[in-house]
Amino acid sequence: MMQRTWIGLLILGVVQTVTLAQVEPSARELPKWRGFNLLEMFMKTSSPGPFRESDFRLISEWGFNFVRLPMDYRIWIQGNDWNRFDEAALRWVDQAVVYGQKYGVHVCLNFHRAPGYTVASPPEPTSLWTDPVTQQVCARHWAHFARRYKGIPNSQLSFNLLNEPADVDPNVHAHVVSLLVEAIRAEDPNRLIIADGINYAVAPSWNLAPLGIAQATRGYQPFTLTHYRASWASGSDQWALPMWPEPLGFSGYLYGPAKQNMQSSMVLDARISEPFTFRVRVGTVSHSSKLQVLVDRGRSAAWSQDFTPGPGEGPWKQVVYMPQWDTYQNVYDQEFAIPVPQCNQQIRLSNTVGDWMTITEIGIDLADGRTFSMRVNSRWGDVNQSVRFEPEDPVGAFQSDLAMDRQWLWDRYVQPWVALKEAGVGVMVGEWGSYNKTPHDVTLGWMEDCLKNFEQAGLGWALWNFRGSFGILDSGRSDVQYEDFQGHRLDRQMLALLQQY
Repeated sequence: MMQRTWIGLLILGVVQTVTLAQVEPSARELPKWRGFNLLEMFMKTSSPGPFRESDFRLISEWGFNFVRLPMDYRIWIQGNDWNRFDEAALRWVDQAVVYGQKYGVHVCLNFHRAPGYTVASPPEPTSLWTDPVTQQVCARHWAHFARRYKGIPNSQLSFNLLNEPADVDPNVHAHVVSLLVEAIRAEDPNRLIIADGINYAVAPSWNLAPLGIAQATRGYQPFTLTHYRASWASGSDQWALPMWPEPLGFSGYLYGPAKQNMQSSMVLDARISEPFTFRVRVGTVSHSSKLQVLVDRGRSAAWSQDFTPGPGEGPWKQVVYMPQWDTYQNVYDQEFAIPVPQCNQQIRLSNTVGDWMTITEIGIDLADGRTFSMRVNSRWGDVNQSVRFEPEDPVGAFQSDLAMDRQWLWDRYVQPWVALKEAGVGVMVGEWGSYNKTPHDVTLGWMEDCLKNFEQAGLGWALWNFRGSFGILDSGRSDVQYEDFQGHRLDRQMLALLQQY
């Protein structure tokens, strides 16, 4: 019944089908797709509905050829019964595939929330990674889509299995992916399948290579730029205002002896001949720590403070208990002002006891009344680099020789995927973009460096999203000169930039 229904829909779309990308899509090589994520079925709680033909038309008219449809499985089941499918909702997907055919836009279906797994809230009641029944249900859902769209060419349709697998062992992940691949191929042996990489799709999974499927990564780094003040990103309202390129100085973390192999001090090179006040703000402390401040490499600490988070009231603002490690990681958000007679070389901050702590801000108040502050965004695992205090520098008082820039993005987040691509695995960027609270000029500068890297690596991409807070239409940015366009507010600068690559 479903296959006959699909054939009827297919006839409607074939008449106006146009040529898609240059490369025939395969698990070994993906085209350099350029497009967007469309969110009509992204979340059950966000008023899901049918996809818009006007989106496909505009995407095609503006020169793009790809859409990814991140979907929530709860939308196409009846009630809470994940074994019963709702045909009315599934016809929304049918229609999207037809629109893709009509306008020459490749459609990639993705389970953003799959039975047993999601990165969104609330979490699923069962685990796709450990529960065999949930694995069978998820496989059954993908098999249904495979059967429903069997025969649609890979140039027009692909399956992207699970959105951003996180906190899962690579071997466990590969096992579950293999079950889903097997279920799809039992219905449609030739369907193009794409799996997101591990660690929220940031890292490639070499464990998947034997399965003969492509992989997808993300373009959300640095996260403190792309998700600045995003409500779902914890602590983002405390991050420093993004800039691009951004000096690569302090990592924000001071690791104690419990993480000896990760330890590095924060070193501020400064020459201040008169008395001043050095300010340091402590963010989160895990288990216990001791912050020590040394001036000019003196043998005795200029200042030190012990921190031991726990339950109840204390010098912290929030009690955070982590049951998986049976420890407290309390949020202090506490500033300390340290009088310093002078500094001829450097100020060094170290953690000499316990686990780890974060430093969220440092500052210097000079005797002449000038005050300087630098917010510090935390990057787990990074080594602290020295920072210079140069109060007369017009660019900024705190400077570093290294920066997060295009090369930094390439080395950390693109080159590992180039290696996978060179090994014969098709690769694309399934999501990327910057939230609307990041300054527009910063966003565009960062986007251009991303696009240059994607082009250099031969990677296709899909911006998150088309309409909405990351997109080119109705993004809600406060610092954009929008153009009124067919009932939308168009960010013409961002559109023009995307069209260049």
